[in-house]
Amino acid sequence: MNNKAMALAIGLTALSNIQHTAQAANIDAGKDAFESCRGCHSAPGYSNVYPTYYVPKIGGQVAAYTVAALTAYKESNRPHGTMKANSYGLSEQKIENIAAYLATITDGSTKANANGGDAANGEKLAASCLACHNDDTKAGATNPRLAGQHANYMERAMRQYQSGERKNALMQSMVQGLSPDEIKDIAAYFTSLKGLTATK
Repeated sequence: MNNKAMALAIGLTALSNIQHTAQAANIDAGKDAFESCRGCHSAPGYSNVYPTYYVPKIGGQVAAYTVAALTAYKESNRPHGTMKANSYGLSEQKIENIAAYLATITDGSTKANANGGDAANGEKLAASCLACHNDDTKAGATNPRLAGQHANYMERAMRQYQSGERKNALMQSMVQGLSPDEIKDIAAYFTSLKGLTATK
């Protein structure tokens, strides 16, 4: 390789590194971008009006999953009008920033609203769920944390996977044969665990 080609290669590598650094998630920018979301996600036990279910706790959520969820709302692959509207104008960078910020929130309210289901039975039923939903928050984790989530939010999510409103082939296959009572018990089990928090 001649000197000119070598210099060009080094320059392109340096430029690539600069661009990568510039696009790294920015927690402070994520905190600022999250301000419009606080009205719903920072009130412990705040309930969606209709259909009625508790707004999910997202403090301490796995960043990669938050990116996937916001992208799904943005692309209309998840059915929620307000979330679609709020995510529509978000750039990929802003989504990454919000996700990075939320992953750092671990000191909010841990109160989770239960559903009266049988958590002990839910633990047995959830054995196959724990291969993915094992509360792993290490770098590189992609599966959502469920521990400490509001029960009726999880029930609704599982029913949406069953109906195809939420599009994920693996999740649809996992929940397809579950009865309403089994869904309730699985949700009760995850709600009984410590994990996610409300945001401040």
